[in-house]
Amino acid sequence: MILGIDEVGRGPWAGPLVIGAVVLDPAYTIEGLTDSKKLSAARRERFDAEIREHALGFGLGWVHAEELDEIGLSQALRVATIRAVEQVSAPYHEIIIDGTQNFLSETAKGSYVTVLKKADLLIPSVSAASIIAKVARDKFMEEQAATYPEYGFASHVGYGTAAHKAAIDTHGVTPLHRTSFAPIKLALATTGKTTKQKGDAGEDRVSEYLQAEGYEIIARNWRTKWCEIDIVASKNDIVYFVEVKYRKDSSYGDGLAAITPDKQRRMHFAAELYLQKYPNKDARLAVVALSDELGEVLFLEIE
Repeated sequence: MILGIDEVGRGPWAGPLVIGAVVLDPAYTIEGLTDSKKLSAARRERFDAEIREHALGFGLGWVHAEELDEIGLSQALRVATIRAVEQVSAPYHEIIIDGTQNFLSETAKGSYVTVLKKADLLIPSVSAASIIAKVARDKFMEEQAATYPEYGFASHVGYGTAAHKAAIDTHGVTPLHRTSFAPIKLALATTGKTTKQKGDAGEDRVSEYLQAEGYEIIARNWRTKWCEIDIVASKNDIVYFVEVKYRKDSSYGDGLAAITPDKQRRMHFAAELYLQKYPNKDARLAVVALSDELGEVLFLEIE
């Protein structure tokens, strides 16, 4: 009954740090568990499904780039570990953390921890923790590739590769990038604005455009912990939930190309959440795509 803990994403230039925590069922053996880096993506996916189905308990602790930059990597490792462990309700009598640092030392569980180098190769529950963390993080980065197709996040998942550096040099720094890391600090110093700053400027342009067309801007950057809406506007008693998509050029399609079916579902969810305040309002989803000039406006009616 060991709670195994391992981290993924300590060193990338972009994306979250993720900690996995797993208690395996001693009555069910998962053959072949090992360090996630030694497994193919297909095998990790199969193990991930089996671990989630048969483990007595598991958790994932996330610290995204913005928070990591604010609190630093060392504290991020502690915070993510605590968040992962808090999700595990199964009983265990020992905690084993891969590596040399006890990230729970400042908690009541700290005295139950053993730190062990290469534990992800030796202890099945630690191997399982590394696998679920790796799969979850890789999936997250693959999803970000739809929003930032120029960066190749689906292939390098945020690590420092030549292709990643070339993309930063060409397109700038995104909100996914860790601005406290030296290569990203240097990139900011040499490339100027981040993609977020460019996106904010784009939203300013779209707001001005909508107002010129007779729309009233009700809210900007409305958000909850689950979702956000760039612009909420109204015209002729209809509420429009506007997603602004900026592209430097059309090499990867215009901004509308980023509106995948999954993105439409998330927009739909955000709009429905907002409309709880205005249940009788007619509403539309809207996307404004722009590069150098304001592009097409696409309206998608909420069913």
